[in-house]
Order: sequence, then structure tokens, then C-alpha cells
Amino acid sequence: VQLQASGGGLVQAGGSLRLSCAASGRTFSSYGMGWFRQAPGKEREFVALISSSGGRKYYADSVKGRFIISRDNAKNTVYLQMNSLKPEDTAVYFCAAESYGGSYTSTMFYDYWGQGTQVTVSS
Repeated sequence: VQLQASGGGLVQAGGSLRLSCAASGRTFSSYGMGWFRQAPGKEREFVALISSSGGRKYYADSVKGRFIISRDNAKNTVYLQMNSLKPEDTAVYFCAAESYGGSYTSTMFYDYWGQGTQVTVSS
């Protein structure tokens, strides 16, 4: 599956952005999807995941209550609604797909990655 992330940009602290990740292929609904982010000089870190059916979601503590992950299997797209953004949310955001069927927060379980979209939050 090929993934294309979009929706990043520059926003002031307290603002919102919605990221989208469009997938190619007919098997999108069989993949669990995750969002990760990577700030300059830091390792890529887990942000949120959603199961293949959308029935299970999990968030990093740093974004819980502010970010919402969702998916539309009919449109082969996963979303990340980001609210109450903080300067520390500034990073390149990546979407990823995994076929193991678990709730994995480690990058090692994700088989496919999008190209990343930059999110910059100004103070």
C-alpha cells in the first residue's frame, strides 16, 4: 500500500489542523494505521493509532484529549484532527500502516510509511 500524507502547515498555539493520509490499494481496510512524528534532532515517536475497523484507538499521553484519530475505509483515508496545538507539537508527521492486527506503538511493526507532512506551531 502507498500512503500520501497532507494537511500540515503553520498554525499559532491553540489552533487546529487536520492531517489526512490517503492510501492506495484495495486492502486499506485490513491495515491498522498509525500517526508518528519526528522533531529535529529527535527520534520518531508514536502519536496515535487506529485499528483496521476503527473500533480501537490509542493515543500517546502527550496528545491525549487534544488529538483525534479516525478513518474512512470507503475513502481509503485516515485522519488526525489536532486541536489545542502547542509549540512542542512541531514536527514532521508521518502516517503508517501495519498488518499485524495489534495496537503497536513502535515503528518496527509498521510496514508502510507516507512521506511526512510538516506541522509548525508558533508561540
